[in-house]
Amino acid sequence: MGFEHTSVMPQEVHEHQNLKPGNIIVDCTLGGAGHALAAIKAILPGGTLIGIDQDLDAIKHAKKILHPFEKNAVLFHSNFSELPKILNSNGIKGVNSILLDLGFSLNQLKNGKRGFSFNKNEPLDMRMDIRNDLTAFEIINSFPESELVNIFFKFGEEKFSRRIAKRIVETRRHAPIHTSLELAQMITETIPAKNRFKSRIHPATRIFQALRIAVNRELERLEKFMKTVPSLLLKGGRLCVISFHSLEDRIVKQALRKFENGCTCPRELPICSCGFVPQMESVFRKPLVPTKEETALNPMARSAKLRVAQRV
Repeated sequence: MGFEHTSVMPQEVHEHQNLKPGNIIVDCTLGGAGHALAAIKAILPGGTLIGIDQDLDAIKHAKKILHPFEKNAVLFHSNFSELPKILNSNGIKGVNSILLDLGFSLNQLKNGKRGFSFNKNEPLDMRMDIRNDLTAFEIINSFPESELVNIFFKFGEEKFSRRIAKRIVETRRHAPIHTSLELAQMITETIPAKNRFKSRIHPATRIFQALRIAVNRELERLEKFMKTVPSLLLKGGRLCVISFHSLEDRIVKQALRKFENGCTCPRELPICSCGFVPQMESVFRKPLVPTKEETALNPMARSAKLRVAQRV
């Protein structure tokens, strides 16, 4: 299985990770291992890279890429939300850097054969980790219409959620919907033509995003993880998060704001009396975005946002 090595915003991430020899660092989402390869070179000698990915294929690929540095790399087939357990079970009290790239792997689109692409005729699976029980097939073919509407609107921000959910329920009464292409064609037919032609993205994009988020509990796990971040970082340690849609970015932004300025006192009080102590400090107010040159070379980077915060 061939992996793409293209990392999103590689220079910006590397610069703001602020890595030094001997650091203990975490790449929470190895993917093609591009970020991990650049980072591990910066922490030698004596540093340790902890790499995590819920896709077993990504772990196998990372082992090959990081083989020259195998003494300094420890890889885990897990979800990043389990990082506190991983560090605790390995006796690590804190780390110097955490990278979380929430991007969708191009490898999973091209080679995953799990129905992530609306241009391919693949089984409706969409599990990043095939050990999980819930699949897109189960959601599409067994969830009540109201629940489908909720998933499509909440996770996909799809304004035709009701219309699409109704069409799915009507279709599955006659026969199950088995493949990604079958579902994508149905969605395309259901959205009004004038909206289809005006849109810059494929008509099925938002529904496929919503299904992927629901199957893999992406937002739930991100919220869980963000609550733990300050306790995982050493003083001066940095968190770098690359998000690709507004739902993810909002969770990251709100969590960092709470760590930075979570005072609950009424605004009219001259001094804080709630005892709030800042835990994180944003390195810059607005997120960094890719350069025009990068998006020209890698269109998948166009919606990326990088937020960086430091433990105080």
